[in-house]
Amino acid sequence: MRADGKRLKNVDPMYTIVPYIMSKRTDSMNMITLDIPLDPIQSYINDKRKQGLNFSHMDVILASYVRTIAKFPALNRFVVNKKSYARNEIAVGMVVLTQGELGNETMAKMYFEPDYTIFQVHDTVENFVEENRKAPENNATEKIMKYLLAVPGVMPLGVGILKALDKFGLLPKAVIDMSPFHNSLVISNLASIRTNHIYHHCYEFGTTSMVITMGNNRDVVKRKVSGEVVADRCIPMGLVMDERICSGFYLSMAFREMKKYLKNPALLEQPPEEVVADPGLKKPKKDKKAKK
Repeated sequence: MRADGKRLKNVDPMYTIVPYIMSKRTDSMNMITLDIPLDPIQSYINDKRKQGLNFSHMDVILASYVRTIAKFPALNRFVVNKKSYARNEIAVGMVVLTQGELGNETMAKMYFEPDYTIFQVHDTVENFVEENRKAPENNATEKIMKYLLAVPGVMPLGVGILKALDKFGLLPKAVIDMSPFHNSLVISNLASIRTNHIYHHCYEFGTTSMVITMGNNRDVVKRKVSGEVVADRCIPMGLVMDERICSGFYLSMAFREMKKYLKNPALLEQPPEEVVADPGLKKPKKDKKAKK
């Protein structure tokens, strides 16, 4: 059994076969742009700032994502060595610019619980950014890279061993916690460096099943039911996902749920009414033959 997930026992046969057909994440990446209306998020952030709470767009988006996983847990699945797993934690990788003129970057992970409110998400993000900006040398990812580079010639062998251990589910939890490639989600706010959103690949090594990048705000033209043409100011998000984790219909329902919270972030101030367990963890029921 893997340290970061449990093997799915009850999934559609299609999603048991698909990993053998599309054995790599590069084979199974689907991409889409989500244009998220800015006004509801900005209004909510402005109201909270008047109350002394310095919420960010990232806080709202991550809180919406965490709340969506509470109802649609299959978003938190991953595929390794042609086997599907339900992740036992919500780990989000994020790139942070460190202090200095050259704008060096570091990447590490935040951990959330599915019942977190937006207040708890905000505190987690704030502490994460502050710690990694001020002391990147304490970052677990930085440490593992230094270990691999410490002795000349060790890195190729070390990376090869890590990949083999990960493939067979033997990678220790301590190493998984240090790895930037074992996450539920990787998210990057490219608007912070005045860049457009991109479609970032899901890493082949590790367990990342979804990557989201946020780009420069833009106007999106649409026609209302009345026929009036308007331009909404939106946050464009480039989303790349591993299609082997669940069906397209499931993903569409999940993103519809996420958009609901992005349109009304105040809903995130209360914990979810229910946290749904991944249905794939349940053992399939055996059909009992009727007695003659």
